[in-house]
Amino acid sequence: MSEKLKGNILVTGANRGIGLELVKQLAGDEAHIYACCRAPEGSGAEALRDLTTQYPGKISIIQLDTSDEDSISAAVQAVNKQIGAGGLNLLINNAAINKPGTPAPLSASGKKDMMEVYEINVVGPFLIAKMLLPLLQRAAEMDSTVKDEGDKMSCRRSAIINISSLAGSIKICPENFARAQMYPYRASKAALNMVTRCQSEDFKRHNILVTAIHPGWVRTDMGGQEAPLSTQDSVHGMLAIMSSLSNKDCGMLLDWEGNMIPW
Repeated sequence: MSEKLKGNILVTGANRGIGLELVKQLAGDEAHIYACCRAPEGSGAEALRDLTTQYPGKISIIQLDTSDEDSISAAVQAVNKQIGAGGLNLLINNAAINKPGTPAPLSASGKKDMMEVYEINVVGPFLIAKMLLPLLQRAAEMDSTVKDEGDKMSCRRSAIINISSLAGSIKICPENFARAQMYPYRASKAALNMVTRCQSEDFKRHNILVTAIHPGWVRTDMGGQEAPLSTQDSVHGMLAIMSSLSNKDCGMLLDWEGNMIPW
């Protein structure tokens, strides 16, 4: 049976959809959530602000624009100040966009779409992980109880979870391309998968787990109302998977039920 997640957890894109549901379900565990979004005071973050009232003292809302390096740096500084001597146990890179709208065929996709999607879906998570690395290292070093055990990596110790997509799988692309071409989105998630793989190799010396998870086709603004999966079920599944991850899962791409997806 999987254990509950705990410690300090940072979630990007936390004001709606999967990100909001992640915050909601994590707030019920023994964790403090740093919920990041672009406009914390805006109307789009009202549901997130309501959660801070529902779970007093468990959620800190942090302003973060994942397309802006200065904003990422300021958010990291704000989190570092609040955490103090503690470390960051889990970073969930959830924020992402899809442009132009699905099915996004070649004829509708331009350079601006490709660059904007890549910046938010790939460069943002890359920079966030890079800047938060000292806090993740601190968490890994603090947990001395598992330091001498064979299986050192877990999301309760120190980990990065990149929310990826089945659409980023190069091998599976021929099976689902006709349904949704999505050139910018597919390319960005394939690149995020490589960032995941690279960081998993780089950060394993610090005992930091890095894994990518596909949340399924979920009913959100991005997924649309035809999607078969609710945010509640998707997030419940992903958190169960996260709580059971270990060394063997580092650098993998899994779905919300724990099945491995080929690159």
